[in-house]
Amino acid sequence: MHNEKIKLLTASLKRLLRRGATKQLLNIIKKTHMADLSIAFNVLTPDNREKLFGLMDDPEQIGVLFSMLEETLFLEFVKNVEFTRLVDIFDHMPSDDAASLLTLLDEELSDQILSKMQKEESDNIEQLMSYGEDTAGSLMVTDFIALEEDVVAKQVIEALQSKYLDVEMPFYIYVVDEYGKLVGVSSLRQLVVVHPEKPLKEFMAKDLVIVKPYTDREEVARLVSRYDYLAIPVVDDDNRIVGIVTVDDVIDILHEAATEDILKMAGVGEEYIETQTVWRGTRIRLPWLFASFLGGVAAFFIIGGFEEDLAKFTTLAAFIPVIMGMGGNIGTQSSTIVVRGIATGRIEIQDFTKVVSKELAVGLILGVIYGIFIGVIAKLTFAAEPFSMALAFSVGLAIIMSMSIAALVGSMVPLILERLNIDPAVATGPFVTTSIDIVSVYCYFMIATQLLDI
Repeated sequence: MHNEKIKLLTASLKRLLRRGATKQLLNIIKKTHMADLSIAFNVLTPDNREKLFGLMDDPEQIGVLFSMLEETLFLEFVKNVEFTRLVDIFDHMPSDDAASLLTLLDEELSDQILSKMQKEESDNIEQLMSYGEDTAGSLMVTDFIALEEDVVAKQVIEALQSKYLDVEMPFYIYVVDEYGKLVGVSSLRQLVVVHPEKPLKEFMAKDLVIVKPYTDREEVARLVSRYDYLAIPVVDDDNRIVGIVTVDDVIDILHEAATEDILKMAGVGEEYIETQTVWRGTRIRLPWLFASFLGGVAAFFIIGGFEEDLAKFTTLAAFIPVIMGMGGNIGTQSSTIVVRGIATGRIEIQDFTKVVSKELAVGLILGVIYGIFIGVIAKLTFAAEPFSMALAFSVGLAIIMSMSIAALVGSMVPLILERLNIDPAVATGPFVTTSIDIVSVYCYFMIATQLLDI
């Protein structure tokens, strides 16, 4: 339904731009959410983008559009925006979004924009830009509500109506002591149900979940998701609140992290495929596919080493694809489950034995089930042959070993990589599947040579 809406919006914009229907275009800009307009913006021609942008005069609205554009498109488009207008746009943007976009720009241009912005706003943005890219400090909002613990409910409401009208996240009132240290928090709901003369310290929540500016942003996302908060406070080493991370940024983090993990699992890098150049796409995929190439060569030599055996029992070759396929599939399943658990914080390094044992048990049980199925098929297919029973056992045992080892490797590798501070998402790529294929083929032929007495 939403895709149809975007298609209709894009078609309408193209038609109206072609006709030069300014009034109708202004009406669409006024009524359309910037999230939808940014998607349509991506597919318009450069000329049409310029025309549409020329009709937009609200700097706050343009700032939202900029923050939602693809990185490459933003960098390409911003080159043609007049400098004074660019400064005005960044002046009206939330500080976290402005900091994120300014880090993408050329350093000289970024410094020029900051020098022309309002002093307070530019100071906030420069502070955010000083933090690491993947930290809470880089995406926190420095505009929040913080009041002393002796302020009464009636005074808090008055402050909200006068002093804090433009605060991005007004749903929480953070409470500080006389030294400016964070001691509690109150929601708007708590505020409106208590007696007007009751001070904050008597009804605030004291059990706080906080993060530091250098906390990894994915850890912040996990905390917000776990406790269902709309925002989480960021405090310095003296426990003074310096900003908040809001739920809208957390959604972006989770989306980016999930996308990054999926792309890494596929072995195609961390960027959207449509934003990669041909050369970059080739360069990123080359080493990953090289792992598969080496695995294929290794499997070739293993099979070649059993060439005489294959010549005697050509039927052995018929079961190679199913043995490799079943092992590869369960290995990918196990590694995906573990990587997802690590990413969401549900699996920790200390759970190593428990997680690996569980996946090994699952692999063994599934291996027995499918080993029996494949063994029965092998027996029935070659029932007339004197070696049919030995072949059935060979194939069945190979399936059991392949799936058990695959589940073991698939669950162990992500945890080991996490322990070594290497992104475990790479574990579900070609490295695991290739190693499983090699082990599966080797085990199959070793079992066959023993049971078939080749």
